[in-house]
Amino acid sequence: MSSHDQESTRPLGDGSDASLQNVHADLTANKPEPKDGYSMLPLFLLGLLSALIFVGSIYFVHYRGGVDPLVYDERFDPKTAAKSATVATVDPIAAGKRLYNQPGACATCHQVNGQGVAGVFPPLAASEWVSGSDERLIRLVLHGLVGEIKVKGNTYNGAMPAFGLGSGFNWSDEKVAHVLTYIRSEWGNAAPAVDVAKVTAVRTQATAGRTKPWTAVELEAVP
Repeated sequence: MSSHDQESTRPLGDGSDASLQNVHADLTANKPEPKDGYSMLPLFLLGLLSALIFVGSIYFVHYRGGVDPLVYDERFDPKTAAKSATVATVDPIAAGKRLYNQPGACATCHQVNGQGVAGVFPPLAASEWVSGSDERLIRLVLHGLVGEIKVKGNTYNGAMPAFGLGSGFNWSDEKVAHVLTYIRSEWGNAAPAVDVAKVTAVRTQATAGRTKPWTAVELEAVP
C-alpha cells in the first residue's frame, strides 16, 4: 500500500475539532513549502539554444545569397535597377584637396594657401615645378626630394618625404594623381590634370625599383 493510500485511510480520531486540527497539521507538515517566481531553465538547455542561434546566424551570413537583411523593397525590379544604375565618380580636385590638408601631409610645409614658408619650404602657388613637367612632379611626390632646389628664383635646401606606395604615407597611384591635379589647378595654377594611369606607368616602369629620394639635378634631366 502506498503512502498516499495510507494517508487517505488514516483514522480521523473521534471527529472532534481538536482531532481534525491535529490531522490537518500533520498533513501540512509533510508537504514542501511553495516557492515564488519561476524555476530556472537548465543550463545545458540554455547552452544548446544559444549554440543553435549562433550557428544559425553564421549559416545565414554565409548562405544568404546576397540578401541584405536590413533592406527590403517589394517594388524592387532588378532589370530596371540595372538600366538606371550609375557609377559614382570621384572629383579629383576635391579628393586631392582633402589629401593635401591631411595632418602631416603637404599643407604642413607648403601651407594651406600654397605659399610655403620663406627660406624653409618652397611655395606651390605659381611654382614652375608645379605647372611644369608632370613627369618630374610625379617622381618627386612618389619618392621624395633631398638637397637644394630653386623655386621662383629662391634656393631652398631641405628634404621632402616620399608619398607613394611603400612609403610612410603609402598613397595609391590614384591618390598621388588627385593631389597633383589639385595643386596644379589651385592658387592661380592652371596646369592640366594628372592621369592615374600615368602615375602607375612612372612608378612601375620608368622608376621601377627606385627607393631613394630624388635630387633637383636628377629631376631637371626628366623631360
